[in-house]
Amino acid sequence: MDKDRIVGSAKVVKGKLKVAVGKSVGDLELEAEGQAEKVEGKIQNAVGGIKDTIRDA
Repeated sequence: MDKDRIVGSAKVVKGKLKVAVGKSVGDLELEAEGQAEKVEGKIQNAVGGIKDTIRDA
């Protein structure tokens, strides 16, 4: 498993947490930051998946 997949998954979790905290305290900036981090994590996870596929081929 590529380390990008692990780091990407961690970013998704961290982003979800930021979104939840931002919503609960009414901080739109924190919520938007969390959404961006989630997207970044999903992309990084996908890149790691592609690397794994290429390596296995």
